[in-house]
Amino acid sequence: MTSPMLTLYICQNLKSIFMKMKLSQFVYDLPQELIAQKPAYNRDESKLMVLNRKEGTIEHKLFKDMINYFDENDVMVFNDTKVFPARLFGYKEKTGARIEVFLLRELNAETKLWDVLVDPARKIRIGNKLFFGDDESLVAEVIDNTTSRGRTLRFLFDGTYEEFRNKLKELGETPIPKYIDRAVEKDDEERFQTIFAKNEGAVFPPTAGMHFSKHLLKRLEIKGVELENITLHVGLGTFQTVEVEDLSKHKVDSEKINVPAKTVKVVNNAIDNKKRICAVGTTVMRTIESSVSAYNKLTPYEGWTNKFIFPPHEFNIANCMITNFHPPKSTLMMSVAAFTGLDFLMKAYKEAIKEGYKFKAYGDAMLII
Repeated sequence: MTSPMLTLYICQNLKSIFMKMKLSQFVYDLPQELIAQKPAYNRDESKLMVLNRKEGTIEHKLFKDMINYFDENDVMVFNDTKVFPARLFGYKEKTGARIEVFLLRELNAETKLWDVLVDPARKIRIGNKLFFGDDESLVAEVIDNTTSRGRTLRFLFDGTYEEFRNKLKELGETPIPKYIDRAVEKDDEERFQTIFAKNEGAVFPPTAGMHFSKHLLKRLEIKGVELENITLHVGLGTFQTVEVEDLSKHKVDSEKINVPAKTVKVVNNAIDNKKRICAVGTTVMRTIESSVSAYNKLTPYEGWTNKFIFPPHEFNIANCMITNFHPPKSTLMMSVAAFTGLDFLMKAYKEAIKEGYKFKAYGDAMLII
């Protein structure tokens, strides 16, 4: 016969498996003054909240203290994507209306076709030409307006592809988010980027990785922690607004990922040896969860992912996570809740607000073990 306690355990787990998570469960009051407007003076000296899932405890540290939670042959997986200056300001032909274009991803290098967001969207129609630069040295034509935001542009540029990309960099701005209520500063070019960024293609940095300094990485190496990379080019998919109450009905735009063989070998060896495997950020977690074999091991992969992680979710690779504090109703918050449990995460956020932690991209960090 099945014991009453076992029956209760089975029933509780079946309930968690089949219950539908709702958007309204991810609402909390985020004070405006806790949205970070600038990064910490030193990357590795932001606040760090440590969540122990097994013990149900919360500790308060500095980020550089995270090294004390890792041992030799533990693995940390980073996203090495690099942010490019994706925000362009131009004007519309004839009317001269000021237009902001946010480059999302390149669709075709040969024809210079790009997915973009346009603001204000209502002023853009198919066939409109947009001019960028004081000398109008860059021109784009709107060729698709199906999303009502002027989503697809073809750039009209006579030079080589390399010259075209250099022109985008020359005219583009670091795409700091609009909730940072100030002008872009010179320091943003460096700080709105991880120090290990190398594969250009993101419009937003993997923010958990921005807390790592060169000194901290060197200390981790000396301790014997293995540092490995994957790539996910952060685009619209990571920040899409959830507009449905039933989270299972939310669809995510695809983002390009690469899981190299070297990382796979190191991670799978750590799984075999029951070591700590830490996903540095939600983008890393999404990437490795998108490339799992039938034997619950990591596999090499290069392609696209539209994976949306929300509770309940059984994680296959990482048993540890570093992340920032995310806004209400965001897919980022939902991904973290799947790892911590929603109740524990809400408790942590409540304490973070009480203790004055900073939220969003330039904010403080959380280590979940």
